[in-house]
Amino acid sequence: MSGPSLTEYLKGHTLRIEKELASSLPERWDVPGPLRESMAYSLMAGGKRMRPILTIAAAEACGGSAEAAIPVACAVEMIHTYSLIHDDLPALDNDDYRRGRLTSHKVFGEATAILAGDALLTHAFYSAARSAREHGIAADTVLSIIEELSYYAGPRGMVGGQVADMQGEQGLTRLEELDYIHTHKTSDLIVFSLKAGGRIGGATERQLDALELFGTNIGLAFQIQDDILDIVGDEKKLGKAVRSDEKQQKVTYPYFIGLERSRDKVASLTELGKEAIVNADFPQPDMLLQLADYLMKRDH
Repeated sequence: MSGPSLTEYLKGHTLRIEKELASSLPERWDVPGPLRESMAYSLMAGGKRMRPILTIAAAEACGGSAEAAIPVACAVEMIHTYSLIHDDLPALDNDDYRRGRLTSHKVFGEATAILAGDALLTHAFYSAARSAREHGIAADTVLSIIEELSYYAGPRGMVGGQVADMQGEQGLTRLEELDYIHTHKTSDLIVFSLKAGGRIGGATERQLDALELFGTNIGLAFQIQDDILDIVGDEKKLGKAVRSDEKQQKVTYPYFIGLERSRDKVASLTELGKEAIVNADFPQPDMLLQLADYLMKRDH
């Protein structure tokens, strides 16, 4: 019996993740109204939910439970959302729109937006711990997941990439510098998503290494595709203005090597990532491979 199509898989798990995210901040908690509202505004703003879906797909690729992966899947989306709130602030990218609507600081003010990001960052660790509390995942496994969440989202990972990106606005001269930014600002959280799902599914060390290589490659491909779409994408599909990189004088892959070679780079990175999965003897790798192709061909 065949499994769901990729479209069905994405739709089903997106709805599941949306439902969990909507109830992730317990109603019984005494949280100030503006904070609760601003957290929900950004967390429930839509988006592809690709990082949580990759967490679930990695768990299932190892023969594990999607249900047990959900709390960590939600945690990674909280981290991602907090990073977007802070990225959009006037002190960083100064964006007015995200996913087709006003950014958090334009609606709630800068102070509340900053604190909403802080709250989502902190709440992510609470959510990740629920894999042990509610789904019986071994405490050692969840400890490794939380340790890696700090590692990949923190100063050595995503935040380090954000700082390098900010410094890069002064002018990059080498492609290696851009790779550092993309690898840490984008790939690291994707690597975390995959390895966390793998740990929940009982991945071997060899399979965890493969998930890391897969995530590094498709994460870089994902960001280069973003660079391409910023030039040739449809604003309605993207939910934000195109050519924002050009307006902010940001150096991107198309700037360094051109559009066609950038597209070739996306394809070659995707194949490298898929090869790592194929060679690691996952029980059910098909959805990971399909997701890699989907990300390569996306138009928003």
